[in-house]
Amino acid sequence: MPRHAPGQSSLFDWTPPPATTAFSTERVRAASIAGRISRAVSAALYDNQQQRAEIAQRMADYLGEPFSKAMLDAYASQAREDHPITVPRFMALLHVIRDRRLLELIAEEFGWAVVERKHLPLIELAAVQERQDELRRHADALRRQARTGGAL
Repeated sequence: MPRHAPGQSSLFDWTPPPATTAFSTERVRAASIAGRISRAVSAALYDNQQQRAEIAQRMADYLGEPFSKAMLDAYASQAREDHPITVPRFMALLHVIRDRRLLELIAEEFGWAVVERKHLPLIELAAVQERQDELRRHADALRRQARTGGAL
């Protein structure tokens, strides 16, 4: 028997959104870092609803310099690993398509994660709580030591 009426959601039906987003390993697998980045750029462009020519134009506007669809296609091609995307152009691509998975690809190489800034206070709170627990355990150990030593 259900605990709630049919069609009514329960708090237990909720699952939190993922803290980070990433490309599947298979989707960006390549023999080199440049190849992984090319595959990630390709996947991000494929998943995006905008036309590549529009993305290239918006990137040009962001950069304040000419930028073509052909150049964007080259950055998305593993055959052009000898011509990797530059950091300013990578930033322009992020600005236009807003796909955090691109940043996550780089961050995960270093054991880092890309999270929304709004979550930073909660991350800091978790660190503070961990430190409080550590101090509490230390204080408990000192109390036990004082009891067994006859000080308490």
